[in-house]
Amino acid sequence: MRLGGVYWGHFSQPDRIPMTDNAHYTNHLITETSPYLLQHAHNPVEWYPWGPQALEKAHQENKPILLSIGYSACHWCHVMAHESFEDPAAADVMNRLFVNIKVDREERPDLDKIYQTAHSLLTQRTGGWPLTMFLTPADQIPFFGGTYFPDQPRHGMPAFTDLCQRVSGFYRENSKELDKQNRSLIDFMSSMNQPDTAQDSSGTFSAMPLDVARQQLEQQFDATHGGFGGAPKFPHPTSIERLLRHWAASRKDDKADERAKHMALFTLERMALGGIYDQVGGGFCRYSVDEQWMIPHFEKMLYDNGPLLSLYSDAWTATRNPLFRRIVEETAEWVIRDMQAP
Repeated sequence: MRLGGVYWGHFSQPDRIPMTDNAHYTNHLITETSPYLLQHAHNPVEWYPWGPQALEKAHQENKPILLSIGYSACHWCHVMAHESFEDPAAADVMNRLFVNIKVDREERPDLDKIYQTAHSLLTQRTGGWPLTMFLTPADQIPFFGGTYFPDQPRHGMPAFTDLCQRVSGFYRENSKELDKQNRSLIDFMSSMNQPDTAQDSSGTFSAMPLDVARQQLEQQFDATHGGFGGAPKFPHPTSIERLLRHWAASRKDDKADERAKHMALFTLERMALGGIYDQVGGGFCRYSVDEQWMIPHFEKMLYDNGPLLSLYSDAWTATRNPLFRRIVEETAEWVIRDMQAP
């Protein structure tokens, strides 16, 4: 493992999920209104909500911030909570070395977006939840991070408490190196917010960014199983929609991009026929553990199925493929049947 933002805490099924009754502990989340934060109000970790009290404490004590972002329906957030945040020994390490801040990503999507982006830049991998980031105390710049970390060494990953001690030591011993990394990170993130370069000198928008996106998607396309990248494999509906829109736009000049159409429709077909789709009850699970769409992560989210419902409707409109119509009808029936409150 090397620090400085290149370690990736991947998802791996824990051997056990210890349950601990910590009702006699109370931390600074007890006055919050977020259901997710209140779930952690009795952890032995001295959690703070994001705000002036925690940020000032970190600055005054020159302690790095351990930022944990999740949400109440997140499976791996609960796993990490049971394994580490409910463990008094792990909490003692966290409390001694860091100022610990909990954030509900559904309450603060702005913070989540910032630190997910930073995580991707530091690790060169997509993020997820729980997001575990270590920040400098003066300016909250992330210098190391990952997602889920186990309580014991597992699958090439260190135990979370061991990681915490190594991160703390790295922060104390490598301040100059961190300053250089932090400046580079801030400069790059600032450049991402520069005025739109999709316009040429005449003020006319250029299709160049869309063409680049299409080429990048082809480079990532799995020609055998559909989708983009390897396991774990997520649906990425916005990428599929971009390919469909690219194909639709290309037909106007009689130069239909059939390859873009194939990548989109083949992915939709393989997902619909795989285990990521609930073949009994309708609706899509959040992602596939394997690259073949066969083994699902058993969690069906409305914010995944909403875009997919729209996407499969578009695919049926474009092709009249009865498979796509069936997926639309079954997914809509699942939402109406199981996902509505009274």
